[in-house]
Amino acid sequence: MASIIEVKDLVKRYGDFTAVAGISFSVEKGETFGILGPNGAGKTTTLEIIEGLKRPTSGTVILDGKNVDKETDAVKEVIGVQLQASTFFENLNLVELIDTFASLYGRKVDPMQLLHEVELTDKAKSQAKELSGGQRQRLSIAIGLVNDPKVLFLDEPTTGLDPQARRHLWDLIRAIKKRGTTVVITTHYMDEAEILCDRVAIMDGGKIIELSTPKKLIEKLLATGFSKPVMQQQANLEDVFLNLTGHALRE
Repeated sequence: MASIIEVKDLVKRYGDFTAVAGISFSVEKGETFGILGPNGAGKTTTLEIIEGLKRPTSGTVILDGKNVDKETDAVKEVIGVQLQASTFFENLNLVELIDTFASLYGRKVDPMQLLHEVELTDKAKSQAKELSGGQRQRLSIAIGLVNDPKVLFLDEPTTGLDPQARRHLWDLIRAIKKRGTTVVITTHYMDEAEILCDRVAIMDGGKIIELSTPKKLIEKLLATGFSKPVMQQQANLEDVFLNLTGHALRE
């Protein structure tokens, strides 16, 4: 498949501290690509450089044929970014918010269609400050889609969500991928990465230490003779919780 993002020899330093230490990788069109790592690994800095929010110390990022550092405005036209909750205009309702962000791109959108995609039509006239955590996350994704982006960036989108809201957000991410959008996601939840991502890059200390499909990475570990001290069960506590309380959103 053709690449839509090409990262080559990317470095980001802050004084004597190196946050990103010469990494290279590509993201293919239409895939869901995960960037994983512990706190301080450099994954969010990498994401912000690819999005054009930070300038690299050295190295290049090409997105959809454009040099991110030199053609930042052109890149921002073709990407969507999950906004943090603090970015919302709290006193606007959801339709007004979507219209406002669409106007920044000079676009006309159907706010109700976007709200339908993220299961928020019943909150169309609600203000952002009235939304639950899961609703705010889905709204942030709807806003990230206003310009029909080729690449959507999601930075830990399910952090702090209950199991029902988390699973519904997974379904939304799958639906976005199905329509042909490339998704780049960071997450601390390994089960989430294993379920959603076609490939993952695992970062530590500013470097990529492994990059492959989740299945191949697991097979590589098993080939070393690794085994868990306790037999893995067919269900976990989250499965019990969802079986008892249902999969429907509680909002």
